[in-house]
Amino acid sequence: MPQAMTDWAGRHPRLWGVLWAVGAVLSANLIALILAEALGYVRVSMIFLAGVLVVAVAAGAWAAYLASALGFVSYNFYLVEPRFTFGIESEDIVILVVFFTVAMMTGSLAGRLRDAGVQVEAQARTTTLLFETSRDLAALEDEGAILQRLAVALSEAAGAPAMVSSGDLLARHPEGGLSDALEDLPPPAPGEERLHGPWRVRGLWAEGRPLGVAAWASGPRQDSPPDQPRRLDVLLDMGASAVARAQLSRGWAEMQARARTESLRNALLSSISHDLRTPLASILASATSLKAFGGAFDPEVRDDLLDTIEEEAERLNRFVGNLLNMTRLEAGALTLAPAAFELRESLGRLVEAYGRRPGGGALSLQIEGDMLVAQGDVILFEQAMGNILENALKFSPDGAPIRVSARPVARGLMVEVADQGPGVPEADLERIFEKFYRSGGEEDRQGGAGLGLSIVRGLLEAMGGTAVARNRKGGGLVLSVCLPGAAA
Repeated sequence: MPQAMTDWAGRHPRLWGVLWAVGAVLSANLIALILAEALGYVRVSMIFLAGVLVVAVAAGAWAAYLASALGFVSYNFYLVEPRFTFGIESEDIVILVVFFTVAMMTGSLAGRLRDAGVQVEAQARTTTLLFETSRDLAALEDEGAILQRLAVALSEAAGAPAMVSSGDLLARHPEGGLSDALEDLPPPAPGEERLHGPWRVRGLWAEGRPLGVAAWASGPRQDSPPDQPRRLDVLLDMGASAVARAQLSRGWAEMQARARTESLRNALLSSISHDLRTPLASILASATSLKAFGGAFDPEVRDDLLDTIEEEAERLNRFVGNLLNMTRLEAGALTLAPAAFELRESLGRLVEAYGRRPGGGALSLQIEGDMLVAQGDVILFEQAMGNILENALKFSPDGAPIRVSARPVARGLMVEVADQGPGVPEADLERIFEKFYRSGGEEDRQGGAGLGLSIVRGLLEAMGGTAVARNRKGGGLVLSVCLPGAAA
């Protein structure tokens, strides 16, 4: 039977039974007339019995009763002499009584078997739906996906459009099947069902607290089992438990995230406090000494104190600049001033400036090519390279050479800083570019907030470049920065 006809029969079962009964009786009459007139066959009552059985199997017991009554009347009117009257001869009484009795009994038995089969199929369908829904809900973690799966299952179980809402989340099946007026309904009490226009509404409850609302069209399926309301309750309870689990999981994840954020905040504040106080203490001590005893100091001592003030002020300026750059990168508010600049000149200034720092005498610069013109923001580039050079000086042994080189490559210009420090475990080569990451051991002793290399990558990517790290053969770390050339 076509699906459209099956759906129509499910929506109009009474009319469907009447059509079957009338059609079967008319067909039986036609066959009986043909057999009686053409072949002289007189035991045509069996044809009507067959029609009653067909109706019972196709449309149920009550339709079989109707077919029995119509068949009895039709048989008496058309086929019992005198024909086309309702008179009954004495010798036909037994035949008619037996026919009607047998038709009622066989129709009743066949119809009950059919109805029982329909109920069993409906129960099996609902049980399968509950099992599949339970399995799917157990595998889902996202609350929106859980609500959508529950809406589909509820629509299938009720045989009507359905909607499930929880907080700001709403799921429908099919889409647009329900009125928006249902979205703001308060959830009914546990086990309570309300009628809202053409919709039935129940609440989603778990552990004594309301989680949302479920609603579906109020017209029940005619082939639904008697315990359909209980099965819907089971379905909604499963959905509510899954929603509660998803909310608890989300709450636990948020709590863990807050704990990690708090731990990170404390570590960052501790690190920032150290990185701010150390240069400030040096500046304050040097300035106080100069103010109090400047006239008594030798010129070399005064120059040394002034150099300390300058170095620590530059260090403090770099640290504050890193914090500001990180804030701009996170907010997407970094302002670039791209222009062409010559790498030899820029790197020369950096090597000269950092060469005056302790251990900076080991810095060397090697340029391959006459004119290496890069495209980018020269100020941000020098800030990024300054972080790399400071990192190299921090972890290299005193006096160990640090080589800065630049050369053209196929995708632009490459700048590398190679030191002879302890290097980084292979598994951590990418992680050193993460915010606040500190590889432990030596770095912990050196201090730092773990922002430098993260800012390097962020600044380079903002200019269309890249920054990668690799371990150096023989020990040490090589940080490679690639920039687009001015021609590109």
